[in-house]
Amino acid sequence: MEYLFIDDDADDQEIFGMAVSEIDASIKCVFADDGIEALEMLQNLQALPSCLFLDLNMPRMNGTECLEEIRKIEKLRAIPVYMYSTSSDPAIMEECRRLGATDFIVKPPGLGALTEILKQIMLPN
Repeated sequence: MEYLFIDDDADDQEIFGMAVSEIDASIKCVFADDGIEALEMLQNLQALPSCLFLDLNMPRMNGTECLEEIRKIEKLRAIPVYMYSTSSDPAIMEECRRLGATDFIVKPPGLGALTEILKQIMLPN
């Protein structure tokens, strides 16, 4: 697995998958519907993902709660975690970074914009 995208919205999962495919069809992206499912997946994986993309607002366990749990697990601490949300509230962004998020991505309005953002993360020069 290369990337794990955690979001309860099936449409957002589909758009994210399309953007990743446009970058490189060989990139593998796995999806989890919420923080609890993601933590279970991460605990049982042999190979850890290169990066996590974590939605802020989800049922059962929201993004900040999931981020806190991820950062408590030794083998997961070094994995970059990008929070992904429609919110652009600076206080929320700062709180996520304080909790250990690598960065905060405000969900862009279209596939092209998302693809460009993900290119910068997945294909660094």
